[in-house]
Amino acid sequence: MSVEEDTANHGRLLGTVRGPQDVKRMSGEELDVLAAEIRDFLIAKVSRTGGHVGPNLGVVELTLAMHRVFDSPRDRLLFDTGHQSYVHKILTGRQAGFDKLRQRGGLSGYPSQAESEHDLIENSHASTALSYADGLAKAYALRGEARSVVAVVGDGALTGGMCWEALNNIATAGNSLVIVVNDNGRSYSPTIGGLADHLSSLRLNPGYEKVLDTVKDALGSTPLVGKPMYEVLHAVKKGIKDAVAPQAMFEDLGIKYVGPVDGHDVAAVESALRAAKNFGGPVIVHAVTRKGYGYRPAEEDEADCLHGPGSAFDVETGALLAAPSVKWTHVFADELLAVADERPDVVGITAAMAEPTGIAKLARKYPERVYDVGIAEQHAATSAAGLALGGLHPVVAVYATFLNRAFDQVLLDVAMHKLPVTFVLDRAGITGPDGPSHYGIWDMSVFGVVPGLRIAAPRDAATLREELREALAVNDGPTVVRFPTGAVAADLPALRRVGPVDVLAESARTDVLLVAVGSFGHLGMEVAARVAEQGYGVTVVDPRWVRPVPAELVELAAGHRLVVSVEDGVRVGGVGDALGQAMRDADVRVPLKDLGVPADWHPHGTRAQILADLGLTAQDVARNVTGWISGLDATPDRLTPTNAPAQN
Repeated sequence: MSVEEDTANHGRLLGTVRGPQDVKRMSGEELDVLAAEIRDFLIAKVSRTGGHVGPNLGVVELTLAMHRVFDSPRDRLLFDTGHQSYVHKILTGRQAGFDKLRQRGGLSGYPSQAESEHDLIENSHASTALSYADGLAKAYALRGEARSVVAVVGDGALTGGMCWEALNNIATAGNSLVIVVNDNGRSYSPTIGGLADHLSSLRLNPGYEKVLDTVKDALGSTPLVGKPMYEVLHAVKKGIKDAVAPQAMFEDLGIKYVGPVDGHDVAAVESALRAAKNFGGPVIVHAVTRKGYGYRPAEEDEADCLHGPGSAFDVETGALLAAPSVKWTHVFADELLAVADERPDVVGITAAMAEPTGIAKLARKYPERVYDVGIAEQHAATSAAGLALGGLHPVVAVYATFLNRAFDQVLLDVAMHKLPVTFVLDRAGITGPDGPSHYGIWDMSVFGVVPGLRIAAPRDAATLREELREALAVNDGPTVVRFPTGAVAADLPALRRVGPVDVLAESARTDVLLVAVGSFGHLGMEVAARVAEQGYGVTVVDPRWVRPVPAELVELAAGHRLVVSVEDGVRVGGVGDALGQAMRDADVRVPLKDLGVPADWHPHGTRAQILADLGLTAQDVARNVTGWISGLDATPDRLTPTNAPAQN
């Protein structure tokens, strides 16, 4: 029987759940059945749409216990990060929305205020929930409201500095606040760092009840030397619970500790949560879970426990159904390794995302030259600065959306010291199903103001390889190489190169200079063909290096009647903005129209859907370009539209 058929035949209890109150009435036996039904439901639904499978399979019992103990939405349940909130969505009346999970008109893959009063925070960047919780608890205390605040934090998120800043303040404030540490030994991949090693040595393996067995398991998986080994071995003899419960680590901060508890035992978690709720101050409940629990393909996936397959997958095997294609990430990973073979000074850094960013390929061949710093982008940037000061050329590979967190470090710790650090930004631009918190649309605007920083936006696999090598050849400042998600388009050769600028298409008529940034190269070619049908000539160029603006690009602009830029990034402060400023500085009065992404929160959907909504399709751009250039013909006395660059 397939998982889908099993869900249909054995979903009796799940079908009765319309809200948390329905879960509160169930017996222990019913809860066990419900947990199994929820897992079947998740696998059946997410296998059709893609989404975060492993994290949610691991928090089924944990979420059930939370909704039995606390009264959402009056009590606030905060998920860090929100990708582990699917079970919460199921229990709060949103089962029907899973048919279109992460699709236009369907459920978001993260908490969403628009969906339910049970969702409060939407930011899905890790290590933030404790700060939200600290503020909420202070607000409720000041207002005299008896409301519980519960923050669910993964052990991976505890590698982020914000968590420890928040814990310090939570302990000082002393407000009633429950912190659930969902300890599965992983973030995207196995959790890295000293804290992770400590928790690993203390972790209660679900299914084991005896302290002795737990300690033996810890000793078998984590090497201990010196005094820690002595203390643990003596604790085994005495059977002391404290050897496996890290009370001291948290209680030294002034926060009470409960656990570790088996996160797959509803009764055990519920008991711990009730004790924490009634304590009257900050309490950490340490729940040990297994990512992907109950689904063999996820449990056997060593890389990331089926953390987040981006598209439909086979229920029986967990394999993606879509035909394999060459991804931008794969091209980067291959070229980085090729460069590393040639240059021993090249090292890699990632923030808990070695596999998703491609840095894992380098780590497999040169493990001593790759550093996974955990979910700590700020530390990654400044640690990279230290590596560069030490004579190396670090490559920091992160998602574009996550580098936003390290702006100050890039600005003052790296750029001000003119250090050769290369930031490789995966998932740049509109990424689609993951929604606004994951769109990498800010990087060219935000980091474009950093003095001495160079930004490359390759259009295809060939230019990604070339521009990565060019970035790694820079030795007097930081560089950024950014590319989108998904499959790489076919290579688009240039007709010629003017300085660093590639000319992709040109005409005998020099009506329009179309500046196609990065992956919009193919779009630019289609636009040129459409506009040519209206009798106008279009020169299509790819700047390749978009910051600083190449002088050659300004010279090309001066030779045309109209300049149009199109980019997969925020317009404000983007490439078009920078080009306009460069043209004004050079006293080039040619009108400029800049097309890009409005600075707003754009809903989730496919990349194609969102670009269509924004008017960033070949048809839309061609229509606009034709209208603008024909308007110049109709009113030759108005050569400078109101939004064109003004003369300095």
